[in-house]
Amino acid sequence: MVQNLLSSPSNTPIFTNPTFQTNNSSSSLTHSLNSIITVSNNFTFKKISTNCCNFSQKLGFSVKCRQSSDYFEQSTPRFSPSYSPTTSTPSSGSPPRVFVGHSIYKGKAALTIDPRAPEFVPLESGALKISREGFIMLQFAPAAGVRQYDWSRKQVFSLSVTEIGTLMSLGAKESCEFFHDPNKGKSDEGKVRKVLKVEPLPDGSGHFFNLSVQNKLVNVDESIYMPITKGEFAVLISGFNFILPYLMGWHAYANSTKPEDSTRTNNRGTGTVDYEWNR
Repeated sequence: MVQNLLSSPSNTPIFTNPTFQTNNSSSSLTHSLNSIITVSNNFTFKKISTNCCNFSQKLGFSVKCRQSSDYFEQSTPRFSPSYSPTTSTPSSGSPPRVFVGHSIYKGKAALTIDPRAPEFVPLESGALKISREGFIMLQFAPAAGVRQYDWSRKQVFSLSVTEIGTLMSLGAKESCEFFHDPNKGKSDEGKVRKVLKVEPLPDGSGHFFNLSVQNKLVNVDESIYMPITKGEFAVLISGFNFILPYLMGWHAYANSTKPEDSTRTNNRGTGTVDYEWNR
């Protein structure tokens, strides 16, 4: 009977309904669903009838049993929405911070774009008020070789929500220019000059990004430029369109608004609701 249960070769997992159990000098096959049996010593089990069978003599090989759920579901699917390889939820229960960005690499330079969140300040009433709108940080790095970029020489440019809107409305044949002085209103005003120009490429295949930086404080005069194709520009515009309300803080207001709060004060905290048609 044992010979009818054996087949070649070893260490091959066979799906069976029974589970083989060893009990001192006797062994038995008992019916159990969803199990995998791997037999060493050059023998494996084929599918066996679900009827219980008893062997009076001890079998001379080892059997390893494992539940199929352990075999196939021992790891979380890599692309599961809940899968996070590097982050974990803190014990406090608050969600982990997430950092995102998008990069474009070209022969002479690389460009990284990432959003920066708005800032809020608490009011005496306990409400929150936006103190600074978010922005899009552009980081330009010149090339240092083939597919190599010198990020120690990077130049940055922050796009405000209005400047983001200008780029979003830019036509295929239109251009725009932004001027920044990070020290405006300070004692070092005029010593740092940044100009970002976005112009259409001559063949109409996209736009040309050119960042010029003159920094008299550290004696830097550099210009970094790179072409952006139509497809790359479309990806940027799509990202800008999605993130813009969040940079303005409107998502926080929407999340704090509830249908039952029809009598609450307006977001200015004046104590009365100010409607245009009541004037």
